[in-house]
Amino acid sequence: MTEGLSNKNKDLSWGVLVCGGKNRNRAVHGDVVVVELLPKSEWRGKDTALTEAQGEEKSGEEADSKPMPTGRVVGILQRNWRDYVVTFPPREGPQPQSRNSQRILAVPWDRRIPKIRISTQQADALQDHRVVVRIDSWESMSQYPNGHSVRVLGRAGELETEVQTILIENCIHVPPFSDAQLREMPVNSPERPWRMDPAQVTARRDLRDTHLVFSIDPRGCEDVDDTLSVRSLPGGELELGVHIADVTHFVTEGSLTDLEARSRATTYYLADRRYDMLPAVLSADLCSLLRGVDRYAMSVMWELDAQTLEVRNVWYGRTLIRSSYQLHYELAQALLNAEQAEVPELAGLGSEEKDAKLAELTQALEMLTHVARHLRAQRDRGGALELEGVEVRAQLDEERNITALVPRLPLEVHETVAECMIYANHWVARKIQEAFPHQALLRRHPPPRQEFFSQLVESAAARGFTIDTRTNKALAESLDRALDPQDPLVNRLLRIMATTAMSQALYFSTGLQSQDQYYHYGLALDRYTHFTSPIRRYADIVVHRLLSAAISMDTRAEPGRALASNKELEELAHHINNKNWASQRAQKLSTELFQCLYFKERDPQSDQRCVADAVIYAIRDNGVLVFVSEYGVKGPVYLRNREGQVVAAGRDGSCEWQSGSVRRHADHITTTSSCGTSTFTLFDHITIRISVRSTSCHADSLNLEVISNKPHRSAEPQQPPSQGRCQLVQEVVRLAEEASQQAQEKAARRPKLSREEREFSQSKTPNLYSLLEEIRELALLDLDMAAHVCATTA
Repeated sequence: MTEGLSNKNKDLSWGVLVCGGKNRNRAVHGDVVVVELLPKSEWRGKDTALTEAQGEEKSGEEADSKPMPTGRVVGILQRNWRDYVVTFPPREGPQPQSRNSQRILAVPWDRRIPKIRISTQQADALQDHRVVVRIDSWESMSQYPNGHSVRVLGRAGELETEVQTILIENCIHVPPFSDAQLREMPVNSPERPWRMDPAQVTARRDLRDTHLVFSIDPRGCEDVDDTLSVRSLPGGELELGVHIADVTHFVTEGSLTDLEARSRATTYYLADRRYDMLPAVLSADLCSLLRGVDRYAMSVMWELDAQTLEVRNVWYGRTLIRSSYQLHYELAQALLNAEQAEVPELAGLGSEEKDAKLAELTQALEMLTHVARHLRAQRDRGGALELEGVEVRAQLDEERNITALVPRLPLEVHETVAECMIYANHWVARKIQEAFPHQALLRRHPPPRQEFFSQLVESAAARGFTIDTRTNKALAESLDRALDPQDPLVNRLLRIMATTAMSQALYFSTGLQSQDQYYHYGLALDRYTHFTSPIRRYADIVVHRLLSAAISMDTRAEPGRALASNKELEELAHHINNKNWASQRAQKLSTELFQCLYFKERDPQSDQRCVADAVIYAIRDNGVLVFVSEYGVKGPVYLRNREGQVVAAGRDGSCEWQSGSVRRHADHITTTSSCGTSTFTLFDHITIRISVRSTSCHADSLNLEVISNKPHRSAEPQQPPSQGRCQLVQEVVRLAEEASQQAQEKAARRPKLSREEREFSQSKTPNLYSLLEEIRELALLDLDMAAHVCATTA
């Protein structure tokens, strides 16, 4: 299996690729190889049968069984060997006692890697242990590479061993921060409290007493890197502010801390822990915009028209802030819903003062939501996609035992915060790209390949919906129409399929791409970057430095250090992209690990938590793929087993294995046995039992078994996850379109201009006389008022 064809010549009979799996020519996953293309008659398609190693669908291409270009490896250009985690399998029978090393075929945790021959005297002691090994050589006449052990992680199946395995397999190296790095950090302790530098106080715009600043984050969040503010201005306009932790003030470019952050590139979030990109004194303290403390920030502030919310002015700069409230999402949503909620910051206040401050906070949240709806409506008109992911959180007790798997419940306030962050990222992207056209770090999202949408289009058609994938706007509109009033999960599944078909978003240097390639397909924005999370993303630190340099150019000040060249920035973007992919894979594997741990200690035959409702979203030759919304699980359900038996459903829906046959159709699959014919159709709800399939050498996986072709009795209709927000956004879009239509009709009713008006652009009202009268009246005002009037009319 290979991926990533690279051939600049017109001759497509060969190519340079990256090996994607095991290969008989001694190529390992990740090696750069030369491949000779086979004749078209020998091309092969992907097997559409479910296999034990199959997880969720990766892309539309993998679901396509049409013959695909096929080749053979004829040479290896570059080895990309890394550390591998292997398991020493149990050994049968008594082993001879010898002091000499024993040669063992260790089984890699990654199924794509061939067995590795290890010489060791510890073979018996290391049975059923995870061991880190490195490949030394691969002899031309040998089927297996040779390697040596580096260190022992622990016994397979133990939590810490499995977590470390996930990190190593994804090339994630997160050692404790060194003493030299920590010595670069500022001190903040009871004995030596950190205080602001007077020079910084003078140089920055002080918002501490003029702006109500607050944060909205997940419950228990420690690294608060973004805060918001919104207020009405004296002239009637609105001011929206996004204030981001000023990490670059503390992390000097080229310092040891900066080099370590650059190497990590991101904070790694796993199900039960996180590995920070920056030392805790910054990530959880001095850079975290906690309530009630003074902090440095980088701010973007927009002056918006109160009626149309069009931008009249935008300001970028360094600020001083003091966050008044540290809200979590559920609390903010409760305040928006006018529900009874306790705000911790108001606990010790008197009744009148508490009511006044609560009203002020609620008004700010409502104003922020109003602005966010408008921003989302703007992007919707441009073709922004509302996609859906599968997010589940493991709820742990004090001893880190899993008590529940909790799917993420979408709230409108999630979208409110997200829209403000997207808006800030977009405007900062515009600023740095205009200042540095050939060396700005942006983020683009290429349009997906049309063939990746095949499963989405076919599944929607089976339910009577037509999905138009020609443009992002057409896709968004057709997904909005694909609503089943009887089953809200249908629309959610279609959006999950659309998300799966998407291309990866990438960081890039503007000097490498033409401007038409800057476009972000999912967000429908011409330019986009990451600015709002510098505590946990190194890309944002780079963007902060670019923004600081752009602001210095505006004030004609010295920009400081020379900026990275286009080539250096592109190399950095490639590194960050790779680390981001590794982070996403590790997070996904960590979630799957905890899902397995949750079910591993439960008896699937007696524990009702192992029985759940599942929805069929894809048909395969020997089974179906299902989605279990209660636990956020996607996986295969077999309708034919290895013995050739098939699932037969009785009249009451209960299923059992019987001899028979299975037949696949476009939108359903049937099994035929002595009991008759059973049919399983796309988007049917079935009842499944969840158990854990354990192996000694690889990661555990969930086993899904159908026990009834009817919905689970506890399954209740669910509210569409974002239907309320969709309706609000659509209402804003409708009102905007009506206003635009009224303006066009009004313009059409205007009297035709005379020749003088057309040639000299001299309108009758206001005319030159009236404009001079306005200037005369402004001359009678004080200077501050005159400047404000001029600014609001610009």
